[in-house]
Amino acid sequence: MQEQTRVAAWHALPTDAVLTQLQSTAAGLSSDQARERLQQQGPNALPAAASRGMLARFLSQFNNLLIYVLLGSAVVTALLQHWVDTGVILAVVLINAVFGFVQEGRAEKALDAVKAMVSSRANVLRDGLRMAVSAEELVAGDCVLLEAGDRVPADVRLLRASSLKLDEAMLTGESVAVDKSVDPVAADAALGDRFSMAYSGTLVAAGQGLGVVVATGPRTELGLISTMLGSVQTLATPLTRLMDRFARQLTITILSLSALMFCFALWGRGYDTADAFIAVVGIAVSAIPEGLPVVMTIALAIGVQRMAARYAIVRNLPAVETLGAVSVICSDKTGTLTRNEMSVRAVVLPGASFDIDGEGYAPQGRFSLKGEETEPVRHPQLLHFATGAALCNDAHVRHAEGKVWAVEGDPMEGALVTLAARAGLDVDQLRQDWHRLDEVPFDAVHRYMATLHRPLAAAPVVFVKGAPEQVLAMCRDQQSAEGVQALDTAYWLEQIDALAAKGYRVLGLASRVPADGKDSVDMADIKDLSLLGVLGMIDPPRDSAKTAVRECRSAGIAVKMITGDHAATAAAIARELALADTIRVTSGHELDGLNDAQLIDVARASTVFARTSPEHKLRLVQALQADRSVIAMTGDGVNDAPALKRADIGVAMGITGTAAAKEAAGMVLADDNFATIVAAVKEGRTVYENLRKVIAWTLPTNGGQAIVIVVAILLGLSLPVTPVQILWVNLVTAVALGLTLAFEPPEPTLMQRKPRSPDEQLLQPYLLWRVALVSLLFALGCFGMFEWSLRRGDPVELARTIVVNALVIMEIFYLFSVRYTQGTSLSLHGVLGTPAVLLGVAGVILAQLLFTYTPPMQALFDSRPVDLEAGVLAMGLGVVLLLLLEVEKLLLRRVKPDLRA
Repeated sequence: MQEQTRVAAWHALPTDAVLTQLQSTAAGLSSDQARERLQQQGPNALPAAASRGMLARFLSQFNNLLIYVLLGSAVVTALLQHWVDTGVILAVVLINAVFGFVQEGRAEKALDAVKAMVSSRANVLRDGLRMAVSAEELVAGDCVLLEAGDRVPADVRLLRASSLKLDEAMLTGESVAVDKSVDPVAADAALGDRFSMAYSGTLVAAGQGLGVVVATGPRTELGLISTMLGSVQTLATPLTRLMDRFARQLTITILSLSALMFCFALWGRGYDTADAFIAVVGIAVSAIPEGLPVVMTIALAIGVQRMAARYAIVRNLPAVETLGAVSVICSDKTGTLTRNEMSVRAVVLPGASFDIDGEGYAPQGRFSLKGEETEPVRHPQLLHFATGAALCNDAHVRHAEGKVWAVEGDPMEGALVTLAARAGLDVDQLRQDWHRLDEVPFDAVHRYMATLHRPLAAAPVVFVKGAPEQVLAMCRDQQSAEGVQALDTAYWLEQIDALAAKGYRVLGLASRVPADGKDSVDMADIKDLSLLGVLGMIDPPRDSAKTAVRECRSAGIAVKMITGDHAATAAAIARELALADTIRVTSGHELDGLNDAQLIDVARASTVFARTSPEHKLRLVQALQADRSVIAMTGDGVNDAPALKRADIGVAMGITGTAAAKEAAGMVLADDNFATIVAAVKEGRTVYENLRKVIAWTLPTNGGQAIVIVVAILLGLSLPVTPVQILWVNLVTAVALGLTLAFEPPEPTLMQRKPRSPDEQLLQPYLLWRVALVSLLFALGCFGMFEWSLRRGDPVELARTIVVNALVIMEIFYLFSVRYTQGTSLSLHGVLGTPAVLLGVAGVILAQLLFTYTPPMQALFDSRPVDLEAGVLAMGLGVVLLLLLEVEKLLLRRVKPDLRA
């Protein structure tokens, strides 16, 4: 037996040809053959994923430029023998590393989750006998028996199928069980259309079957997904890329400035080497925003908490901000945009067409005839149709106390039961009154189901439901309100096409009163039927999804549907949701013929992608990313895992999602609701805007401190502030005040803005201007207070303490200004701020009082008590700073009214 190959289109070959190629028979292999092939092919198992050791994963957390900057700060403070500051910085680095260590590697567990989808035992025919073997021992050519409840252990070409239905949601994403048969299908059939195959990891929902194994382990469709998942590279988040670029620019600036000042101090001012080094250390410490990583981490954590309150569970912190940058949402259809509940929307009878609405499987609903609401009881013909729909049916719809109505059985049959209930029929009583005598189960070949019933004191009646073309072919006449009529085949074909064009799944319903009155029925009796009508059903879109899609479009976010369902159904849902003004549908088969460059154009222009495979989903995500889009990808099945991992932010379903999907995703929806994604996008945008405010507030503090020290070196003056005092400002007051900005509520126009560009610089021109302006004002204020204090005869230690307090007071006033990028801060709400702002300011004031007046802090930071005159002057300095910045904002609003930092 040759090595298995995935090239063979097993689904397109007749069963005898499959057995011939595999050198097997319908009685299976012999034990010797199986043993020999197992040695050649290897076990039916997915390969183990290579994983890093714990130490390597922990050390990797330090491979970040901002962490290098912080570690450099720790070295600097250690050289200065300021061990408290060294400890604080190292503690910050360690906390970040531990958090990342815990969070990282969860996506790697997706491979283990995929492996758990493979069945552990399998029933096979060996030596002509049925036996149970470990699924890992299966080989190509083995004949496997499938029964309801089994998980398919390998990729199998069906040889026999008896009412066999498979749940392939984990591969195709579609929740409706698929009817299977042994007949070959087209070689280019989509994965969801290969009715002659049973794929590894799928579930047998009903019936029985026998199939021959055609692929095992990594050669199965599930194995292909596992291989793709292992090879997919997770992209850095937009915030990570921006912060890396920012840290790189900041590091280069600090090092360059420090080198220049060292040379100038050494040769231009005659400093000795030690003093020059200490002065340069002051520059580095002042320019590095040590508290910024801490504030950013906490701001992202706040975003996580806010999203959790909206049923969006974020698995790693950077994913919070990524949501705010999303420009395209690629969404699955079933259960995310739709309710995952089949519902009958239309019933066409001879001479009458009814539209039906209602939510889920609840019995409440409305019927309309020619656009006017009507009562079903006024239409006996409709009631008879609903009776047949409820009786030729094995499903039940139940309502547990405190819960929603739910179907037990096939969702499509559940929709028929709900139709009867909405028509006013008591289904349970109906089934008692119409005792079922016999049935012909649904068969994928004949495509119909028939049941024989004996109503109270009446002759038996056969009801038949199935594929409309099949039911129509078995009918002789039709039943109208006026009685039996000749069958109008052309009319019914037209109605069937019209319903299908709307994306409905169409079923036909017919009946017959057997002439012999016998109590049994078989296929020979299913003929000369009387057509009752046809119906169209669909999994309707969620009402919340419609609102969410409108909000996305308003925010400049494109929503694209990627589904395993048929094109007509997907397009109908897309139109109802108004995903775009013009709905363009592209099938998976069409995607196969496109190269990467062509795919980018098609991915950009299309709204719906139907009958897609896992490879299609991954290629589409990559194509959209190549088009400079930031992608959020939703999914719930194993088939979605590679695309979820590759997307900028993968979003898995919490209720219906598989473990593999959840592990590969960055966010999990606790309610499986598309509207939750949009709410999370809003929170993500809020987080980003607040982070910009944090940076706009933090950098001027560092810039002002750096300018003060540089100018002092250039002029040969005493340093107005010491490195340890700078660390106090950067690590304590800066963190406490900057953190308050993370609690800022979203701005009213947040979801009317277009998504920001992936290439957007963190430091926009206006932000650079603001940093430069405020840094200069801070430096002038600090120098002014320092010189004023020295000229009145204060010792340098007191002058430095006054400078630190003036710097903190200016920070507080600037905090109120930066809360509004353009709008005025001179309003009641602007002055009062949020509770977080007031609490942060109160905490910093208390910290400064301790810094200034308590002996332990005086000993640690070389501070001195500040008198009332100096305190009042520092407060006045803060007020002047706020007024100057409000004038600056007023002038800029007039020049560029659409400006934002």
